[in-house]
Amino acid sequence: MRKNLNKLIKNIALIVVGLILLNVLSQTVYKRFDLTTDQRYTLNPSALAILDKADAPIVIDVFLEGEAFPSEFRKLQLETRQLLEEFKAYNNNISFSFINPIENDATRDQTIQQLNDRGLTPMQLNVKENGKSSQAVIFPWALASFNNTTVKIPLVKNTIGATQQQLVTNSVQQLEYAFADGISKLVNPKRRKIAVLKGNGQLENKYIADYVKSIRDYYFIAPFTLDSVANQAENTLKKLQEYDLIISAKPTEAFTEKEKFVLDQYTMNGGKSLWLLEQVAMDKDSLYNDLGKNVAIPMDLKLTDFFFKYGVRINPLIVSSMYSAPITLASGEGSDSQFQSYPWTYSPLAKGNTKHPIVNNLDFLKFDFANPMDVLKSSTKKTILLQSAPLSKLEGTPREISLDMVNDQLDPKSFNKGPQTLAVLLEGTFTSVYNNRVKPVNLPNTKNESVPTKMVVISDGDIIKNEVGRTGPEELGFDKYTGQTFGNKEFLINVANYLLDDTGLINIRSKEIAVAFLNPEKISAEKTKWQLLNILLPLVLLGVFGFAFNYLRKKKYAK
Repeated sequence: MRKNLNKLIKNIALIVVGLILLNVLSQTVYKRFDLTTDQRYTLNPSALAILDKADAPIVIDVFLEGEAFPSEFRKLQLETRQLLEEFKAYNNNISFSFINPIENDATRDQTIQQLNDRGLTPMQLNVKENGKSSQAVIFPWALASFNNTTVKIPLVKNTIGATQQQLVTNSVQQLEYAFADGISKLVNPKRRKIAVLKGNGQLENKYIADYVKSIRDYYFIAPFTLDSVANQAENTLKKLQEYDLIISAKPTEAFTEKEKFVLDQYTMNGGKSLWLLEQVAMDKDSLYNDLGKNVAIPMDLKLTDFFFKYGVRINPLIVSSMYSAPITLASGEGSDSQFQSYPWTYSPLAKGNTKHPIVNNLDFLKFDFANPMDVLKSSTKKTILLQSAPLSKLEGTPREISLDMVNDQLDPKSFNKGPQTLAVLLEGTFTSVYNNRVKPVNLPNTKNESVPTKMVVISDGDIIKNEVGRTGPEELGFDKYTGQTFGNKEFLINVANYLLDDTGLINIRSKEIAVAFLNPEKISAEKTKWQLLNILLPLVLLGVFGFAFNYLRKKKYAK
């Protein structure tokens, strides 16, 4: 007995010591395991690098809260909560809470107006439950605050023609990027500088205001003119080289050889650039006149040889596509006038044709009177970023364009030129445009071959142009008549991030997450069956087990 008692005491002591050691170990070693097939809860290294910089509390308020949520958006709510739990598990400075901003009916309208004023626009959803349909208003936004600075984070990624399930799937895939991007704006100080070129008829500030406002969260922005090149080329180049990226948005006046040489040497010294160019003079606004028409004519910016040497050529033709954004025109007169949308083949919609991070998971982009591009042999690596739909055709210039064309019957057979290239990324070592040529001006230390650098060329300037309403510039890519938001702004932000080597954020976009949904119609139709099955089946199984147990017990002990 004593021997058995000592053994029992020894075993109990070992168990107690083991439990104590296990608890101590669990306090010092923390590990979470992601067992999902798509690794949805494994944070991207770029996101972790951003979280590492949060050395003070970051408070996140998420407005995805309420009782009237559709089942699809409850999925988005759950995924958001789980992602933020991963953020918090990695960095204790992250804290979050879910808030229903319109919970109080008495202040509902006032709260909605206040959130609208802050740019947090509501979303109206269709809710189908138990075979009945209703409407619900949600605010798919979050606010993140850090050191007295607050940024808004969009939680829904709009996609043209998407169902609510597709909308949620796209949004879940972008959640990590959305929060990482928002936190990055809070914890990363601005370092790089962007010059917006002026002086060659580029778009006015009001037409690029929304894009500049968007990238101003990441970079320093300033206008830059090349007017001084004529007399002070060397000094102009030195000042230009203080910037990491230059943007030329829809120039309409030709560049001089001296200006081109300065821009060429900027590239040779590693400068990055974004060019939004057109070889045809035509603008949709020019059609809104008494005649409702205008003539599209070729436009020579004297840049053909410039980009030919780098590896692309923009042709003075117009891309017309069957897959395009509509144009909205007024019909009727006075108080009887109505706005109606018509097919408009001169606004082709483009989609990324590669898995490149700049265009991955982007919505369609809207162009206006875009020109086709050729990719040529050169020393640079070329990546086609955007193309029109396969049902496209090319129209020569000069050509009269009239609003009456909306009434023309479209023949799909005539749209037989295939997808047309509209945006190209050039990377690597560039050969100077003025290699083995007479230099237009003497500059010290000129180079005939560049250090590794990058450039994006887009054959339409209107892709960066926002509309200007009565209250000022509107959101880039938003069509107020159809309510659609195209991917123009997101694409151009990605371009700036990529050119300036901020590739960490856009690489998060490539994450693919499979979101499973229940079929609401099938749920409604089979609701009673599954309720009965879930209630009765366990009772039946319990009864069968009890009967079998008693039968076997009686049989065993009957003897």
